[in-house]
Amino acid sequence: MTTLRAVVLVCTLKPSPAESSAELLGREVLTALSDHDVTGEVIRVADHDVKFGVSTDEGDGDEWPAIRAKILDAQLLIIATPIWMGQPSSVCKMVLERLDAELSEEPPTIPGKVAAVAVVGNEDGAHHVTAEVLQALNDVGFTVAGSASTYWVGEAMGGLDYKDAGPKADTTGAATTTLAANAAHLAHLLAREPYPASS
Repeated sequence: MTTLRAVVLVCTLKPSPAESSAELLGREVLTALSDHDVTGEVIRVADHDVKFGVSTDEGDGDEWPAIRAKILDAQLLIIATPIWMGQPSSVCKMVLERLDAELSEEPPTIPGKVAAVAVVGNEDGAHHVTAEVLQALNDVGFTVAGSASTYWVGEAMGGLDYKDAGPKADTTGAATTTLAANAAHLAHLLAREPYPASS
């Protein structure tokens, strides 16, 4: 079986070396994908000078083009985002805005690529954030597999982070395993037989 590539975009607000629950869950997704002939890398977007905008290159030192090149070279994209006020992080929204530029590219750049999402937070909203992110990615042209999300949400008004919560093998871990199996399976299928409209 051909080895595919995945890019995990971590949309925490915190640059490295700060610990990040979103990055932890994103790395767990990448590890789970490795069981299905998928390799890849994790990119913490806050570590890069990504400009606001809706083009493929906003100039003036914009580091999005280098990240974009890695996305285009991969078959899977995983967005890992925290929840803030019930919403995806502002970094996540900026990433989605930058991906909007792919709608204007000829030939199309995204159809045939598979997307999934990983969400962490200490308030309700995981389903809402998942819906927002996956719909936006689908609008751009990504394909979404069944059960293409994993999440952990702490107690309402609590202060516990996923990175401090301990193993969650039967809940978040099980969802991560399912996400990886389904997303990798779909990506392998599309790699062998692309969509007719994308050729």
